[in-house]
Amino acid sequence: MQEIKPTRSELIKLKKKIELAYLGHRLLKMKRDGLILEFLRVLKDAWDIRRQINRDYAIAREKMSMAIALEGEIPVQSIAYSISRAEGVNIEMRNIMGILVPEVEYKPMIKKVDERGYGIIGTSVAVSEAVSAFEKVVEDILRAAEIETTIKLLIKNIEKTKRRVNALEFKVIPDLHAIETFITMRLDELERENIFRLKKIKAKGRA
Repeated sequence: MQEIKPTRSELIKLKKKIELAYLGHRLLKMKRDGLILEFLRVLKDAWDIRRQINRDYAIAREKMSMAIALEGEIPVQSIAYSISRAEGVNIEMRNIMGILVPEVEYKPMIKKVDERGYGIIGTSVAVSEAVSAFEKVVEDILRAAEIETTIKLLIKNIEKTKRRVNALEFKVIPDLHAIETFITMRLDELERENIFRLKKIKAKGRA
């Protein structure tokens, strides 16, 4: 308080700062609430994709067991090693209320039988079904990676925005109001002193 200049111009500047602080507080609260809504929406997607992975993985394991039962473990392993690599995954970024989150782009992982790199003659349908089932699991995992990374980024930025909202609400704005009160009281005090001084001067003049 000792470093504050109790002048009219300082009071005008301070009132503008208070207005800006309230505006920033309101905008940050809107951003925080928007991020929370987006987080809840993405969280639902996360639960859905986790259930999807569990379901698809269970199906893939069953189909793999069937393929091994029909073809034998070593032939199935040989087929697994001969399958061609999946196409590359491209990661773009999209903007959610000022936050960049990943968007995974990829070609369909489920390929046609003749695109997988192993001979189809003499290979049972069970093998093809098992491969397709695991390709579906890979797609699920890519989708899950995108969603869960987005969730982590949203949580981080929600916490950051909450801290800024709280700092404005409980520290910055109260401090600015305290300074405003100090300057106002000091100006009133100076005005009373001036009035008292003028009265004394007038009284001396009449004497």
